[in-house]
Amino acid sequence: MDLRMMGFDAPILHTLQHMLDATDEADKSFNAPTRTYVLDAKAMAATPADVKEYPNSYVFVIDMPGLKSGDVKVQVEDNNVLLISGERKREEEKEGAKYVRMERRVGKFMRKFVLPENANTEAISAVCQDGVLTVTVEKLPPPEPKKPKTIEVANQVNNITDEATMQIGQLYQERDN
Repeated sequence: MDLRMMGFDAPILHTLQHMLDATDEADKSFNAPTRTYVLDAKAMAATPADVKEYPNSYVFVIDMPGLKSGDVKVQVEDNNVLLISGERKREEEKEGAKYVRMERRVGKFMRKFVLPENANTEAISAVCQDGVLTVTVEKLPPPEPKKPKTIEVANQVNNITDEATMQIGQLYQERDN
């Protein structure tokens, strides 16, 4: 809101208006997502995946037509996050040819999956065949049930009686000495 439009044109009001405008601009830039965040979000949204659970493993299937295994990176971060990333590059243009239509996606792609607790991050395999990446994460075997521990229960009366008998025997010994 411009205060001059309301008939106010004092220098102090102009300074105040300038400060308010600067605050609005700072708020906009401070709250705006970073360029990296926007690019990562686009890359993740444009990479569909299927996730299947089998009795002994989890399988992640991602279509990647035209990519070689060297164009794809599979990693585990933070000990339980599966990260699949890579880049599809634009074909080099041949002299005399120009695109009439370009629909195939080029650029970086990425997907992150939080792995369940029973995923064995030391047993992961990845295969890229016919434009389909299949990542298999083996499951850890279920923990063995703990066997109950048996604790012997002492008879408290016997312990007290034994202690009392010992103390009485000591008293007789001291008296006789």
